Amino acid sequence: MACQQGQDGEGWLAVRRLRTTVLVAGISSLCLVSAVSPALAVPLDNAEGAGGREGDTLTAEVEVITYDTSKNGSGPSAGAVSRVPSDWTPPPCWYAPKWTPDELRDYYQRGHEAIHHDPGMPPEAINEWSEERRNYIDGEYEDFNREKDGEGMWWGAVQNPNAPLDEQFACERVPFWADNGETPDVENIITPEILAGLAYEQIKVPGTEVTLAPGGKSKVNLPTWAWLDGGEFKPVAVTASLAVGGLDMSATTTATPKSLRIEPGTKDARLHPASGECTINDDGSIGEPYAKGKADQEPPCGVTYLRSSGDGSYAMEATVTWEISWTGTGVAAPQALPDGTFGNEQAVEVEEIQSINR
Repeated sequence: MACQQGQDGEGWLAVRRLRTTVLVAGISSLCLVSAVSPALAVPLDNAEGAGGREGDTLTAEVEVITYDTSKNGSGPSAGAVSRVPSDWTPPPCWYAPKWTPDELRDYYQRGHEAIHHDPGMPPEAINEWSEERRNYIDGEYEDFNREKDGEGMWWGAVQNPNAPLDEQFACERVPFWADNGETPDVENIITPEILAGLAYEQIKVPGTEVTLAPGGKSKVNLPTWAWLDGGEFKPVAVTASLAVGGLDMSATTTATPKSLRIEPGTKDARLHPASGECTINDDGSIGEPYAKGKADQEPPCGVTYLRSSGDGSYAMEATVTWEISWTGTGVAAPQALPDGTFGNEQAVEVEEIQSINR
């Protein structure tokens, strides 16, 4: 088993991140996992099943944040939305209550044993870790503040595994103490807004396979109607909560279908409406179902193909835009987050016809 190293080739890059990570010894090597309670720490090659992704440097998430996904989108075609480009991004890291005094002591003991058993660890790295550890034993604190056990918790950095790796370590403070119910005045401290951003990343919406008519193959120069039933597309929501260290906060992020965009898969087509953006109706549906006798009418949502697809088909893409907002502890009025999009392709066969009987 080989542990990951930094791109600059320094074997002790991991130790430069000790303020936000914990080192766990493998059989004969040193592996980096995310800063978690010791009970959650796992070697890199055992990442799957521990909340992480196999092969990542960060392999486990701190489990002080819980998610209620009971109102999330479901079904085999459901998936995560793609965030519309904006200045907003989910937080790459934050500070949250993580350890009791005994857990922090074990955290540092694990790192102490790991770096001292690695023959390739440079002295400066060992000294940096040892000095930091001593600060909690007989320095600023005494015996990891065990005399205040039950009265508060140690706070530390948590990395968002979905963020770019270099941004995940922007939270570099060493673990710090806070009494129960106290919210430290520290930049990047956990807030309902951060929880809303994390809930955003858990949002899933249903697939967007639209109904097309007239049925069968579409016809050149005749409109193809496209629509989505209201019952299939309704708001979905995820709630992220944190209840530890005397704190109790939550945020609910809600995605509401807003519009459907049609990409016909060829330049030889005319969209309805011309923008290709079909707005949602009051009942939550999009477009209008085709009815007999409307073959030559312009649909409120659809496409007219101008050329046959021959022996193949066009890859029509239907993408729903979802309007996303959040509410949470102390925030009753919905707060806007960037829209999200989700769609899929549908094969559309288009044929030439000589005449149509209506």
